[in-house]
Amino acid sequence: MQKRVLVSPESPNCSTCVLGHVCVPIGMAAADVKQLDDLVEERLRLPKGASLYSPTEPLDAIYSVRYGSVKTQTEDAAGRIQITGFNLPGEMIGLDGMMEGQHVSSALAMEDSEVCVIRLAQIDHIASHLPSLQHQMRRLMSRELGRSYQVLASLGSMRSEQRLAAFLLNLSERYATLGYSSTEFVLRMSREEIGNYLGLTLETTSRVFSRLSRENLISTHQREVRLLDIPALNQIAGQKSC
Repeated sequence: MQKRVLVSPESPNCSTCVLGHVCVPIGMAAADVKQLDDLVEERLRLPKGASLYSPTEPLDAIYSVRYGSVKTQTEDAAGRIQITGFNLPGEMIGLDGMMEGQHVSSALAMEDSEVCVIRLAQIDHIASHLPSLQHQMRRLMSRELGRSYQVLASLGSMRSEQRLAAFLLNLSERYATLGYSSTEFVLRMSREEIGNYLGLTLETTSRVFSRLSRENLISTHQREVRLLDIPALNQIAGQKSC
């Protein structure tokens, strides 16, 4: 069950949030960022496994992860699920439904999480006196679509070990941007979920994790991962398929 939390004047807002360097204010002038303080009027708290939204629901808001992590996925007519993204703090969710005016995927909390609710009506209201906001939203949409395209483009040309190495390096960069360790982190997703996202079976995903561990490129303990040789992982991820 979602829990709605109203944002009080004392609560962190866009101009004071520690995630401002990766979220909506990224790259905006300081004077413009101050005008974003009314952009978020509420937040939603999601226990692990709770749904943020489902396909075909009207799109009246987009969301930014404040803490925790959220996965997005689609489901075809036969019930086959395809995970389309794992979203960390500061990252936007729901932008893929902007063209249709309704959500085209579902979003589920991978752990206890909280998201900032950014109502489209509020974006329009603030943009009426802050024109740079519309441009910023287009930039954010382009960034998220670019990430999705990069994943899709790589899946068709990478071998299994390249896909997993690239995935781990991508997480490393994203955690580093958030101020966390780039070499040690906890995977909030299961091996099966990673495989689904990368287009690999669970067996292949587990085998590649084991191979990278045997070669002393990574070490794992349950869901804890340590990257032991980032240059070697970069070399693997950068190799082209034969």
